[in-house]
Amino acid sequence: MNHFVKNKQPLLDKFGKLNEPGYAYSEIFEYNPEMISASKWRIKEWDYYAILSKDYSLSFTVADLGYLGIIKVSFFDLKLGKEYTKEKKVFFPFGKLNLPKSIETGDVVFKKKGFNIQFLNHKDERRLIVEVNNLYKRKNLRADLRIKKVRTDHMTIATPWEENQKAFYYNQKINCMPVSGDVYLDGEEYVFNPKKDFAVLDWGRGVWTYKNTWFWSNASGIVNGKHFGFNFGYGFGDTSKATENMLFYDGKAHKLEDVKFEYNQYDFLDTWTFTSKDKRVKLKMTPIYDRRDKTNLIFIKNLGHQVFGKFNGTVVLDDENKLEVKDLLGFAEVITNHY
Repeated sequence: MNHFVKNKQPLLDKFGKLNEPGYAYSEIFEYNPEMISASKWRIKEWDYYAILSKDYSLSFTVADLGYLGIIKVSFFDLKLGKEYTKEKKVFFPFGKLNLPKSIETGDVVFKKKGFNIQFLNHKDERRLIVEVNNLYKRKNLRADLRIKKVRTDHMTIATPWEENQKAFYYNQKINCMPVSGDVYLDGEEYVFNPKKDFAVLDWGRGVWTYKNTWFWSNASGIVNGKHFGFNFGYGFGDTSKATENMLFYDGKAHKLEDVKFEYNQYDFLDTWTFTSKDKRVKLKMTPIYDRRDKTNLIFIKNLGHQVFGKFNGTVVLDDENKLEVKDLLGFAEVITNHY
């Protein structure tokens, strides 16, 4: 049985262990990296945005993995099945990327030759300014996107690792964030409409064990005229106290039991199926594009597939109201990492 955390509190105790493993619908834990008792080589922090529209998508990553920082910008043309990505590695940052302690406040700013990334966290909005030179064959990308802050539930979990008491996974994800603004790539303009285009923020802090395989699926859109989204996932740590499986409808979160991912490991463009243990989720994803990651630096690996697609099926809310999901754009991924 998952444990719902009610009281705001420090994430870690004086020994560097989680005070109260569990889940919540807001930022109930106070993260302080000075309380971590593990080696600085094992600390992992990241901010990741995925912005989806009907025909194109963007993702921005600023990650401090302790001994390696990864800055990545990707543009996906979902109609043509093309991807343009540029990545910069920063060796031994050890916290120098200055990622915020809170999902609600603090900015992320990275400026190096060819990269200008700013995740600006204002009172009423999040503004994403991203400029990348030579994203692909001298094609420059310029993005200025705005996300209006709306008071809604979001996914928060804090889970330990059974085999390592100094390890923990603290993760928050905000679904259903309407996006407005423009992206320019190679002279072409791509416009995002807040009535139909949405972003998800994946905000994580923690200490991981070296080798993990995770499963994650996320989507946001409109169902019955209201904002709807979901977050499914597993693979990090001991999930007996908390899983990240939730539905979001009209600003409210609805907790689920375990969600099973079924896919063809030999053909990731085959249909995916998602079902929950409590029988409240029955979804199929028809893939559009398979993004493969083959990062292999001997001791550092990130191998897997992020598959974009359209979801169809039904979900059941806490009040037993059944929703029919039709052609909801989202993604699912299976990633093995050695960090």
